[in-house]
Amino acid sequence: MVKKRPQLDHEDLLRLKWLLGGLLVLLAVSSVFYLDIEAWGLMALTAVAVTAGLVRPAWPARLPALVHRLAFPAIVAFFIGDIYLTTELLPALVRLDILLLLYRGITYRRRREDLQLIVLGLFLVVLAGVLTVSLWFALQILVFSACALTYLLVITLVDTGPPTREQPAGEVPVWTHGGWWPFLRRVRLATDWRIVVLGGGLFGGLVVVSALLFLAIPRVELQNSLFLERFITKKARTGFTDSIRFGDVTDIQQDNRVAVSIDVTDPAQVPASPYWRMVVLDDYREETFRLSPELRQTAFGRERSAAGLRGSARPRLGPPVYWTFYVEAGVSRYLPLGGAFEILRFWERQNFREARELGVVALRDEPVSMTAYRVEGMQPAGMMPDAEFGRRWEAARSEGRTDNLTQLRLNLNEADRERLRQIVAEIGGVGAAPADFAQRASRWLAQRHGYGLQSRTPPGEGDPLVRWLISTEPGHCELFAGALVLLARTAGLPARVVTGFRGGSWNGFSNNLTLRNSDAHAWVEIFDEAGQGWRRVDPTPGSPVLADDAPGLAAARLGERADRSWSARLDSLRIFWYRRIVSFDQQSQVETLKAVKTATQETGRRIRAWLDETAAQVKAWLSAPWNLRRLLPGLLTAPALAILVWWSRRLMRQRWRLRRPRGGRLHPVRVEAGRWLTRLRGSDADAALVTELQRLRFGAEGGWPAPAGVFRKARRAWRELRRGRISSP
Repeated sequence: MVKKRPQLDHEDLLRLKWLLGGLLVLLAVSSVFYLDIEAWGLMALTAVAVTAGLVRPAWPARLPALVHRLAFPAIVAFFIGDIYLTTELLPALVRLDILLLLYRGITYRRRREDLQLIVLGLFLVVLAGVLTVSLWFALQILVFSACALTYLLVITLVDTGPPTREQPAGEVPVWTHGGWWPFLRRVRLATDWRIVVLGGGLFGGLVVVSALLFLAIPRVELQNSLFLERFITKKARTGFTDSIRFGDVTDIQQDNRVAVSIDVTDPAQVPASPYWRMVVLDDYREETFRLSPELRQTAFGRERSAAGLRGSARPRLGPPVYWTFYVEAGVSRYLPLGGAFEILRFWERQNFREARELGVVALRDEPVSMTAYRVEGMQPAGMMPDAEFGRRWEAARSEGRTDNLTQLRLNLNEADRERLRQIVAEIGGVGAAPADFAQRASRWLAQRHGYGLQSRTPPGEGDPLVRWLISTEPGHCELFAGALVLLARTAGLPARVVTGFRGGSWNGFSNNLTLRNSDAHAWVEIFDEAGQGWRRVDPTPGSPVLADDAPGLAAARLGERADRSWSARLDSLRIFWYRRIVSFDQQSQVETLKAVKTATQETGRRIRAWLDETAAQVKAWLSAPWNLRRLLPGLLTAPALAILVWWSRRLMRQRWRLRRPRGGRLHPVRVEAGRWLTRLRGSDADAALVTELQRLRFGAEGGWPAPAGVFRKARRAWRELRRGRISSP
């Protein structure tokens, strides 16, 4: 008798198809979480509506027929209006895709609509992966692919049944009746886990083959995210733009997300307190520091389109040190740099402008995805050389036209100028050298103002920054930097504000430097005529005023500063994704294949050496003289091993025979009973024993006697038969 496995009927398959389709929609719209596009409202609406459809599959039938007639015209009108109002094609396409997924997710689907749902979801997932190169894309595409393949299997099984008619509006399908728990129980009972394991193994093999193809296929350079960045506009979320108002950098310090990840081949070259410059701002007016048109025109060169550029630093002796920067999307179009460099290489061709005297590189547009570039021979230093400004400064002083330099311009009324002159005289800054003035002014600011992210500007007349300067209110880095710039310019020293990042944490798992948005900082650069360069000054309390960026973070200090928290562990996965997958170019491909070849050869060599060594030991052991001392351990061990093997086999055989089957095979108890009936056939065995064995072999399971007791009696009768106590046939 063969026990058949329960089967799902056509209505169960339709219900399973509805469940998988809803899960696909939810997986696809979840990409909005890491896709920086304004579609949160549509995502929430889709998630709620589709989830409601999964919980109550009958409610979509209650939608009026008018909704189905007006759905697509309304979606098209929404798309046209979206493009007209936002003038951005790609975000409008994403919102259009979500709307189509919403409609397909809450309506009963035929085969054509099911295939449309898969294509719409795959478009959204792949688009998010191309634009963001996020680590979550890898997990999402795997789960989406597995769910989509299962969905296609169920669609095929549904097509083998009766043809699915078009569902009339208002009619509730039969398959929506009944709860989910009984349905899931039927699915569990009908599931052949051998097929599930086989399917999972095939899918895992497909993933492995895809990974091998990824390693083997020649690299093809995809310029600028398949040109998709031309259809989307993003705004920097950190405040690192051409202008900052007081509080912009402070706002971003409340955000602890990763902004930049930095790999360095020699960690000892990381300064003890590194500064990563991004934007230089020289013009102050109306509570805002901005990049002046004069400096933009004179400092920045013409726009170039290239995969790299050569810097101003001279090559140094010794092995080269490479700094690889992974800048997250939304940080800025200005690239973080630690100082002068020899060569900067992008992962792909970029449109950019360089201001060598400022130490700034600016991309044309805000990157829509992670931007990676490698810097060779970077030389962090507290002084930014600028001989060109030194000549302009000397010429302006000789001609008495220093007010034409934006680095000296105050744009304040006379009352505020007089207050600043009094403060400069109080600190003894008139005629002081830049380094000496920086120390005195920073000490004066620290004595009057504490540090705090929440600050208040006293009310009154005049410039708000001057009012804060003469008060005793606490302030943040922007206020300290802006105040020092005004004091330095009042003392006749050219000064400007620089924004970027300071510090960072060392990831103890991936061994890289991590800069978070909370590391955003603003500091000052004062021109030092003697050094013909801009000297970095950090007036924020608790910071080294005139720190030197000489390498000082040795391996021991890296261990002290290493971050081994759970967030660092997650960040290490992001770095692995960037290092091994996103930045996998032709050079990485060759290096990986060489490493695989070397590892394979080394493994083969070790296996051969181990086999040769083992064979030599066995040969030496066999060729040695035999005696009782050598034979005794074997004589004692062999019987014990034989008994252990026999007992284990007997125990496993009994458990297997008495276990109730879950598939369609003949029950092991019936098989065992048939075996004993064959052995005892024709003998003078007890008729009651034969009857019990026949009940186990052919009777209903509900009327079975205890199988273990019957088999013990049969085993005892078989031993008596072999001893001759009962007659054999």
